Amino acid sequence: MSINKMKIKKGDTVEVISGKDKGVKSVVMRAIPSSRRVVVEKVAIAKKARRPTRENPSGGIMQIEKPIHVSTVMLVCPKCNAATRVGLKVEKDSKIRICKTCGKEID
Repeated sequence: MSINKMKIKKGDTVEVISGKDKGVKSVVMRAIPSSRRVVVEKVAIAKKARRPTRENPSGGIMQIEKPIHVSTVMLVCPKCNAATRVGLKVEKDSKIRICKTCGKEID
């Protein structure tokens, strides 16, 4: 497996396993494979000063989600509803993600 390949994708439900947001279950908004990071909804919130633009004429201090490393999250299996490791199974010419706990397909 290449360094830039991740087993977590946009739209997956994940659980944070370390850091200040430990235990939070939420959805991945964006995956950044080049730096092995993910942006998770309502996790790693930071305040950032924004200057006024056409989209946001008032400017001010905004709250944004910062990227966190992919090793600090675990995929939540939709079948067994538990945080689990992800395995890959090759069928024909495609790879399918499987849950290591229950063995069911994730995709």
